[in-house]
Amino acid sequence: MPMPSEQEMRDAIAARDKSRDGDFFYGVITTGVFCQPSCSARRAKPENLRFFSSSEAAMLADFRPCKRCQPTGEGISGVERLVKVARYIEEHVDEKMTLSNLATIAELSPSRLQRLFKDAFGVSPKAYQDALRMRRFKQSLKEGSGVTDAIFSSGFGSISRVYGEATRNIGMSPKAYRAGGAGEIITYACRHTALGLMAMAATDKGVCFVQFGDDEESLITKLKEEFPRAGLSVSTALKTPELDAWMEALEQHIGQGAPRPDLPLDMRGTAFQMKVWQFLLSIREGDVLSYSELAVHIGKPKAVRAVASACAKNRIGVLIPCHRVLRGDGSLGGYRWGLERKRALLDMERERPRDSVQPVPHSKSGL
Repeated sequence: MPMPSEQEMRDAIAARDKSRDGDFFYGVITTGVFCQPSCSARRAKPENLRFFSSSEAAMLADFRPCKRCQPTGEGISGVERLVKVARYIEEHVDEKMTLSNLATIAELSPSRLQRLFKDAFGVSPKAYQDALRMRRFKQSLKEGSGVTDAIFSSGFGSISRVYGEATRNIGMSPKAYRAGGAGEIITYACRHTALGLMAMAATDKGVCFVQFGDDEESLITKLKEEFPRAGLSVSTALKTPELDAWMEALEQHIGQGAPRPDLPLDMRGTAFQMKVWQFLLSIREGDVLSYSELAVHIGKPKAVRAVASACAKNRIGVLIPCHRVLRGDGSLGGYRWGLERKRALLDMERERPRDSVQPVPHSKSGL
């Protein structure tokens, strides 16, 4: 981002304007110190000021950071500012807000807030508000509210906003989601694999659910929790040969070393989660990376916790290979289906040739 004009910078220093902190830095040649615009140190003569776009540039010019305003880091106060903004968004999620208003709350410039918020939380303030609104919207639908009432009570402001985002965020129309998937036909089946009992379910778009468990009843319960009013149909070879073929292909991949099956997926999540899951699909069998490395690869280097959370919320085990993500020290970290399964998957993949793709029967509808 370009620096403000010299006059704007001088005005900001004279006003000790906190909202311009981070937009530029200034050094004082008589002291060899550089500061942020809001620094409360004694004002220097105008002719002794030098301006820099970053703290690194100031230090390269042999200026040292001011001990009073600490221009090289945000410190705990910076974290508290961002948390304050996040809490404000949560408490006013249904209200219209601008980046400028949020920047005033944080005592930062709009561009500075945008940058720091995305670094800390992995999304912009606007995307964070939209995610909270979508969560409230989905909850309202599940509780039986009408679609239009749920849209406006969640703060979206227009029907088109939600319908335009529906496929990306909830994978079905709002009316179907309100009814807990009513009108949706989800076909499922259970099969014993090398990793234990596995349930797979699919909509007409593709696989939406792959879970492992100890018994069929608990697996079906999990499926019903996600789609409480959907029409659940047990797969039979006569009616849905594709799903049976998909399960067989995945079981052979897990337990017999067959190539990874190329199956259509019906992924449902936030924009950030989808970004994480899409990248996971690109990781080759036998390769692993850390949560922090994954955050860097998707352009969100400081969103490590959000990346770990997205991995934990993956509903499509193995096909979206969240098991290939480890802690920074190389330890296994977490896995929603148990560390023994994660270790077994990684051990099997290390022993096999590099990942290849196995074609599997597809129908036009995905089932």
